[in-house]
Amino acid sequence: MKSTHIIFSNLFRLICIFLLTCLAAGARAQDALDIKVTGFGSQLFPVIVPVFENEGSLPHSVSDIVRADLERSGLFKLIDLGPMTLPESRHPDLAAMAARGADAVLAATVTASPGGNFEIRIRLFDTTRVDKKYELGWMSIQMSPAHHRMAAHQIADFIYEKLTGIPGYFATRIAYVVKSGQRYELHIADSDGMNTQPALRSHDSIISPAWSPNGQQIAYVSFEARKPVVYVHTLATGQRKLLANFKGSNSAPAWSPDGRQLAVVLTKDGLSQIYLISADGSGARRLMASAGIDTEPVWSPDGTSIYFTSDRSGDPQIYRVNVSNGGVNRITFEGNYNVTPTLSPDGKKLAFITRSDGGFRVAVLDLSSRQTTVLTDSAHDESPSFAPNSNMILYATVYGGKGVLSVISADGRVKQRLSIQAADVREPAWGPSQK
Repeated sequence: MKSTHIIFSNLFRLICIFLLTCLAAGARAQDALDIKVTGFGSQLFPVIVPVFENEGSLPHSVSDIVRADLERSGLFKLIDLGPMTLPESRHPDLAAMAARGADAVLAATVTASPGGNFEIRIRLFDTTRVDKKYELGWMSIQMSPAHHRMAAHQIADFIYEKLTGIPGYFATRIAYVVKSGQRYELHIADSDGMNTQPALRSHDSIISPAWSPNGQQIAYVSFEARKPVVYVHTLATGQRKLLANFKGSNSAPAWSPDGRQLAVVLTKDGLSQIYLISADGSGARRLMASAGIDTEPVWSPDGTSIYFTSDRSGDPQIYRVNVSNGGVNRITFEGNYNVTPTLSPDGKKLAFITRSDGGFRVAVLDLSSRQTTVLTDSAHDESPSFAPNSNMILYATVYGGKGVLSVISADGRVKQRLSIQAADVREPAWGPSQK
């Protein structure tokens, strides 16, 4: 990540992988990601999320996590009620809440359920409505104490969507690679960086994690065989299977939207080319023939095409290939270095890394208007990945001399930085929505 980019970023990672092991050693990092919000939206929604009625019966606070999620989004202003509760069963005094500056108010109650579980009931109110349609919605969540964080994220998603009209992204997970000393770990965490679980530990490099559409598996590239090989890891069991270990390099896995196959980049027939392979590792077939280097495939949400990086025109640019007939179209034209495409889940935006003013930065192309916007002003950005709601982008960069993750909104206004003390964090991938 600290070296100069060459033809494009995926090859950069493959060629420089052994140089990375020479970085200064640091303490092992099992900590959760530390998140700092460094930018805010143009409009902040003032909202009250009180302590839930009977929340003291829970082993951990849920309302604290809800408030933290909303604050971290950079879109909400949380108004403090102190220890006051607003029971879900009673209508709150909306005029009094409006006088405190709130446009929206949450009422919430926790009740015990059989078997040591709990139910959380919530109602959300709008204090600004004059047509008496002040209740925005309600929901009920059954939860075990061990799943209090997911319950909180789901409540935060509910509030986020009701007030912005956009689905929330808090009840999702992210994958990333931590390098500490000579050790690599593939971590899975909640979107807020908490609840971290190491899925894989290795003394050899791990790159390119890619979530399956159902969020149950992750494909990744390992160098344990002294060359890049693609594996698929099942999160629930910790088991993994070999997906691609052909002659030469095997890299850049990308799941199809239906989860039945993956696109991978192989050099078994010469230059890096894109192949399709079944999810069980069988039936590898070359997608198209090219005299250049084709790499970094990513599927369109409808599964009909694959976006990829190629130097077939001389400079690395992003192209799209039709999966059924192999027809290819060039997508990026501005600048002479555009790599690492990723599609928003709604199919409307393409994020990628562009070389701009001497730095490698995150850019977004609106596929309808063809307008490109450079979002970041850093120098070493890599691996952009959209949140399931298509409005936030997770990526790797360098800050303070070490690898960190950052999150930026698709309009560039909301910014977050995620880091772990004394370790490099890289290779992020945002997982699908949790059902």
